[in-house]
This record gives sequence, structure tokens and C-alpha cells, in this order.
Amino acid sequence: SELIRGFLLSGMPCPSSCPPGLLALMAPGLALMATFSLPSQAGDRRALPVEKPPGVKGRTLILLDVNTKSPVRIISENFLSLQLDPSIIHDGWLDFLSSRRLVTLARGLAPAFLRFAGKRTDFLQFHNVKNPAKSRGGPGPDYYLKNYEDDIVRSDIALDKQKGCKIAQHPDIMLELQREKAAQMHLVLLKEQFSNTYSNLTLTARSLDKLYNFADCSGLHLIFALNALRRNPNNSWNSSNALSLLKYSASKKYNISWELGNEPNNYRTLIGRSVNGSQLGKDYTQLRSLLQLIRTYSRAHLYGPNIGRPRKNVIAFLEGFMKAAGGAVDAVTWQHYYIDGRVAKVTDFLKTRLLDTLSDQIRKIQKVVNTYTPGKKIWLEGVGVTSAGGMNNLSDSYAAGFLWLNTLGLLASQGIDVVVRHSFLDHGHNHLVDQNFNPLPDYWLSLLYKRLIGPKVLAIHVAGLQRKPRPGRVIRDKLRIYAHCTSYHNHNYVRGSITLYIINLHRSRKKIKLAGTLRDKIVHQYLLQPYGKDGLHSKSVQLNGQPLAMVDDGTLPELKPRPLRAGRTLVIPPLTMSFYVVKNVNALACRYR
Repeated sequence: SELIRGFLLSGMPCPSSCPPGLLALMAPGLALMATFSLPSQAGDRRALPVEKPPGVKGRTLILLDVNTKSPVRIISENFLSLQLDPSIIHDGWLDFLSSRRLVTLARGLAPAFLRFAGKRTDFLQFHNVKNPAKSRGGPGPDYYLKNYEDDIVRSDIALDKQKGCKIAQHPDIMLELQREKAAQMHLVLLKEQFSNTYSNLTLTARSLDKLYNFADCSGLHLIFALNALRRNPNNSWNSSNALSLLKYSASKKYNISWELGNEPNNYRTLIGRSVNGSQLGKDYTQLRSLLQLIRTYSRAHLYGPNIGRPRKNVIAFLEGFMKAAGGAVDAVTWQHYYIDGRVAKVTDFLKTRLLDTLSDQIRKIQKVVNTYTPGKKIWLEGVGVTSAGGMNNLSDSYAAGFLWLNTLGLLASQGIDVVVRHSFLDHGHNHLVDQNFNPLPDYWLSLLYKRLIGPKVLAIHVAGLQRKPRPGRVIRDKLRIYAHCTSYHNHNYVRGSITLYIINLHRSRKKIKLAGTLRDKIVHQYLLQPYGKDGLHSKSVQLNGQPLAMVDDGTLPELKPRPLRAGRTLVIPPLTMSFYVVKNVNALACRYR
């Protein structure tokens, strides 16, 4: 057994002089070493295997190697991107996007796209009105902080005087009044969402300025989804309001990419009238022609159709769209939510069956896209842990990170170019930042991902003690391991380094021994665990035992690794997420951009 282990650790083939019996013993392990580990097929609803006693688990040693010669996928530099829902117009948070603290948090996740879209996209109308702050004149000093609307005006006037990036420092009392307003609007927004009836929203020129200023200051590229439900009598798209918005944006020289509509396969439930995929494809072609007439946007990117979960009728919708407009879009988009937020439980986030539901969707989307436009980029937009706005203490807790990190790993390994997280800040509980402008666990997880993970995806090889499946049972991986080249933007690591990220859903620790090209290298550990007495429900996290929090409104904390000596076995605590940078591997796949 020691001889077998030695060969597996070194990655060397067994010499020809090996006894036949030894070769037979080694075969299963070597076969596993040569297999790229992916989650098992989705859709299986059979019972999970019974857990083994902790003592057995503790003795499990997993051998891990990575193919460092060439990447299996290369994804976008903006792979992890963000979304803002138009509901921030309704509840007032759009007026606070100039906050120094919010801009600092968003900058931490750059480079990325910022998609402005959601359920209310198709009820949004642009109104090019005069500057309200100047027309109203602003409040006198006696009214400062006594009238909420006057405070907004005063803030706008101060922003107008700034050149370049416009940053505001809102007084605490002003933020408190806004939170009270948002709490009242939250009930209205939830009622609209559950009844599926939405009121119209007006986006003024000033509001668009604030939105673009936030994206520009944060180093994010804005993607704006236009209203697709403005229809002519013959059901074709009425582009008049969109043209007004395009002309205004062009006059300001705003660098924006575009979409049309949100989840168009559900329009019948919203307005009682459907738009099929073929018609939406014609609408996209019309929008492309419109963009080409405006010099600023003649080469602007266009993305769509942002369909919902790819069930049978949705796949038919996508096929109709691809026939009509497959060549008009720069990437094909769809969205996904794992759980109904109204019925979610913390144990849901630990189910491997749930983690694997995305795999089947990816295959369905890829099959259609590759049929009509082979090689076209595919994006997952509007992804969230839960639908219906999420659930407090669940979708904004540490537990939700298991789904989020696995989503990132799975999508990257399957070649999905960009994933857009819903949402950076909004009225629900799926966001990365709460209404006190404090980062939640998924924010810190995303920040670590951005700092450590590069766009090149590497194949992993795993060997170790494996459970044999019983008849009628499917083994699902509770230990998820992904590998990338370390981010080129992280100057703490030389090119050629590799980053592993690991999800341990077991209720006991797991041991991993690095083998082959990773053997005897210094490793930096970034172990993310819940902080405080709430456990998996916690909204605070610790990195290597130190709680994470902003230093001040303009400064994120230093993410300090824990160095591990060369050759040390990685010990993964139960129910945790972690990143490991293997230094100085000099991986051929990672030396060049």
C-alpha cells in the first residue's frame, strides 16, 4: 500500500517491472487520478447515501493533482458580475448610489459588468426632464436634515459641483430616514411581486446620471435593459421611448451595453399577452439597427434574450429567438434561482441534489445555442440563491454561500462566460450588501473569488477512498473542488501559481494531500467560516479566524492568508468554504495571459 501511495503522490507511472497484482491494485486509483471531477447528473430524486461514522471519514485521505499544462476553459475577466434591480428607483436607494461606502464595496468586485434589470424592467419609462435639483433651488439651512426630499436635493446640488467621479457622504439621519422609507416601500414591492402586477416606474435623466456615475466610479461596465413591453398594435416593439433614452445617453457619451426585456417567456402572466421567441428576435434586430444609427452605440454590445429556467416551452422560445436574432446578440443569456424564498430552510443549502440542478440547465442552453450559433458566448444573468426576494437569515447568511460558490465553480468549469449576481443592493435578501451598507457573507466570498481566481480553468485529478454505490443509489459529491490559475491582478503571487477553492458539505473534516505538480509547494490558506453564535445563519464571517469588516467607508480590510508549510496535508473543516493558493508551481497554463 505504501508503494501504491508513493506512485500516486509522485504522479509517476508504474514501471514495467511492477508485479501484475500490484498493477491490478493500482488501477482504480490511477483511473480516478485521470478523471476530471464534476458533480453528478442533475435531476435524480433518490435518497442520499447514509453518512458513515465520523471515525471513518476522519481517516479518508484524498490525493489531489491539477493539470498545469493547458486550461480546459477560459472565461471572461468580468466572470463574476453584478446586478441592480430597477426597484431601487421605487424605494429610493438609487439616490444613495453615490455613497463612498457603496462605491468602495463595488470597486472591490471590479472589473465586472453592472446589469440594471429585473422584474420591473418592462414597466420602466425614461423621462428626459430638466435637472430637478436646480429647478427647485434647494433648501435653506433651517430645513437641513428636517425634510427628506430637501436633503436629496441638497445632496444632488453638492454632487453637481464635483468633477469626474461624484462621491457623497450622507449624514446618518438622512440614511435612517431612507431606511424607514425603504421599509415601507418593501411591503408594496412584495405585494406587487406576489400578485405579479407591477406599477410603472419613471427613470429621469438625473436618475440615469446617478446610475452611470456609480458604475463608472466603481470600475463597472453598465448594461441597461430596455422596456420590451411597449408594443405597437401589431405586437411589434415600440422603440420611441428607448430612442429617447439612447439619444440622451449618447449626448452624455455614456459607455453602455444594452438588452431588451427581462424573462420575456413570462409576459403572458404579466400583461395577458405573449411575445414569442421569433417576435422578440425581430425586436432585437430592430434594436441592433437602432444602435447602428447612433454613432456612440454603433458598436455597442447587445445581450439577450434573458429567458427563465429552460423548461420545454422556454427552450422552444429560445429556438425561435436564435433563428431570428442569433447573430444580432453578442452573448445568449438566461437566469436561474435555486429555491422559492418563501419556503427555504437552512438544510436546503446543504443538499447536493440542489447544487447539481444547474448542470442540466447548462446542457439544455448549450445544445440550442450550439445548434444555431456554434461558439456563441453564454451568460447566466440574474442568478440568485432564492426567488421571491429571498428570506431573511437564510439567503443573506453564511449558508447561502455554498450554493453561490458552487455556482461559480460549476459555471466556469462548463465554459459559461459570465455570471451576473442578483443583486448588489436591493429590497430583498438576495443581495451582497445590506441596507446599512454592510457587506454580507456572499460579498466577502465574492471578494475572495475576485482577488484569487483568474479566468483560466484547470482540470483536477482526484484519488482516494471512494464509497461504492449501492444498487439504486447515486453518490453525490459533498466535497467540491475547483481549480484556476491565480488572478493576474493579484501581485502577491507570481504568474504560474494555482488557486484551489473547496466546498466541504460533510459534517466532519476532510484531509487532502497535494500530489504531482502540486507536491511539496508552499500553500496560502484562506478559510472562510461563520463568525458569532448564529453558525450557518450568521451574517458575519471570519477569515482564518479573524472577523472581516470594512476599515472605514473608503477602505476594505486586508485579506491575510495563513501560510502552510510545504507538503502539509490540507485539513478542510466541516461545512466550510476555503481557497488555497499553491505558490510557485510555475504552471505552463498560468504563465501568460
